[in-house]
Amino acid sequence: MTLTELTNGLDIIETSGDLSLEVDTIVYDSRKARQGALFVCIEGFVTDGHQYALQAQRQAAAAVLLQKPVEGLTVPWIRVADTRRALAHVSDRFFNHPSGRMELIGLTGTKGKTTSTYMTRTILAAAGRRVGLIGTVANIIGDHITYASRTTPESYDLQALLDDMVQQGMDSCVMEVSSQGLMLDRVYGCAYYTGAFTNLYHDHIGPREHTDMEDYLNAKLKLFGLCRNAVINRDIPQYARVRQAVQGPCLTYGLSPDADVRADNLEKAVQDQRVGTRFNLISPWYQGEVFVGMPGRFNVTNALAAIACAGLSGASLDAVRAGLATIAVPGRVQPIPTLRPFQVIVDYAHNAASLENLLETLRDYVSGRLIVVFGNGGDRARSRRFEMGETAGRLADLTVITSDNPRTEDPAAIIRDIITGITPTGGRYEVVPDRADAICWAVREAKPGDMVVIAGKGHENYQIFKDRTIHFDDAEVAAACLAALEEDDHAEPDT
Repeated sequence: MTLTELTNGLDIIETSGDLSLEVDTIVYDSRKARQGALFVCIEGFVTDGHQYALQAQRQAAAAVLLQKPVEGLTVPWIRVADTRRALAHVSDRFFNHPSGRMELIGLTGTKGKTTSTYMTRTILAAAGRRVGLIGTVANIIGDHITYASRTTPESYDLQALLDDMVQQGMDSCVMEVSSQGLMLDRVYGCAYYTGAFTNLYHDHIGPREHTDMEDYLNAKLKLFGLCRNAVINRDIPQYARVRQAVQGPCLTYGLSPDADVRADNLEKAVQDQRVGTRFNLISPWYQGEVFVGMPGRFNVTNALAAIACAGLSGASLDAVRAGLATIAVPGRVQPIPTLRPFQVIVDYAHNAASLENLLETLRDYVSGRLIVVFGNGGDRARSRRFEMGETAGRLADLTVITSDNPRTEDPAAIIRDIITGITPTGGRYEVVPDRADAICWAVREAKPGDMVVIAGKGHENYQIFKDRTIHFDDAEVAAACLAALEEDDHAEPDT
């Protein structure tokens, strides 16, 4: 594709050189610049890509796209007012507008995005759709899973990912859309079939994020300018303000009787060794009983968001039931099959508030003891250790204190801080410093009716120490510990 074709539609300030040259790749990292590449100078929070324009030229880049003058450029260049938006524009054109060749569903909000996207994907898959996923935990194309480095990829990477999905036969994609992704125009040019707004809480305020809550909200509302259908949580305090931002068709969901997609008669339930909630679904398309295999009212709300999005895409009630009954979100109240009369859950809860919410929610599903395994990350606020220790001691029947990601700190020192927090509660605890040993200790300790909750790392597949980072996955370790129990049960007795 020629540089002229790529930049068609941009508000160009000035140019230099022959713009009819062919471009065969786009890069925003000068280290990847090569012959045939268009290098886009992005002014970031830490470094400014304009400083590396000459380096890209030395590496034979074909042309440069910039927003402020750079002395010494001899290759063709184009200057625009905003290279972030320009990167999204040329990337979308380079890949032939992949979001227009599939049904793209985007969800934004402070909480619930990850779970709701997985739920939407699972329902659509149960309906026979081929569905990709882009989000905080991973990017998924068919059976191929790539762990994500950010919630919403940079615009070029996003368009490349969407194009890859189209090439591999995906007919739809569900993605998390972060406020950063919207503010920094990473999703500019995307055509969303449905855009959903889950909620808004005080978060992401800072020098490199949003100046205040108004700025945060306005960034999220940008999604509605990119979508054909809007879906909004009817229960949130900001509903009226969010609704005003929608110009096209809008569907609401929630527990409110005014919601278009709503739930009533909520009942805690256990089905096929999965804790969750059974409820009566009312929607514009169908109504009936649904079981969501994740506990808590908040997961009913997440399920309703998914039902609204999937329903707009034509998913049936049977698909809703099949998808939600078996839903598994990595590290989000993730059930680990035990084949035993106790339960094992892996969750990302890594501060006192999230741990308290998790343990209080799960308590209603436990007839025996609630056992929690957790540690705390190093090089983070020390107060978290005391707070999580106090929370565990107060709400769990048994706490197994172990390591998380100690980073540059001494794991033993972190454990001592947790003990300081738990001691005044009088709660029973054990210290097992090695995390794998701690998980296996808890699994072996579990009795009928108990639930083992492995908290803090969730979907993470690594553990960070001072001198190394190793592969470590709580769910994998828990499954291995359970398998070892099975082997012990079937081992031949010594004679």
